Amino acid sequence: MLSILAVDDSPSMRKMVSFTLTGAGYHVVEAVDGQDAFEKAQTEKVDLVLADQNMPRLDGIGLTRLLRESPKFKTTPILILTTESSDQMKQAGRAAGATGWLVKPFDPNRLIEVIQKVTR
Repeated sequence: MLSILAVDDSPSMRKMVSFTLTGAGYHVVEAVDGQDAFEKAQTEKVDLVLADQNMPRLDGIGLTRLLRESPKFKTTPILILTTESSDQMKQAGRAAGATGWLVKPFDPNRLIEVIQKVTR
């Protein structure tokens, strides 16, 4: 079973994402912001990171950069799930090492499709 680190400072968004992913057969580890996610990533098995962009303490792009510095996360898919949709923001995400960019509100089926594609 693949393990997904779901990072969002909104409790309702974390619950929605977690519900969608567990329903599709994934194990979900929740984190309240980028810093919390980075700490959990050191001790938990993580096959994919799904992170919000705008969060306190450490945003999604900052988290992506930090994770990519570690050999353990060089090839781990990192998806940014955010309300941000500007090309400039997407380019910053790609430059930091993000695998993909999804815009909220998300379509549960599309989210699962993207996850399946990047974890093959």
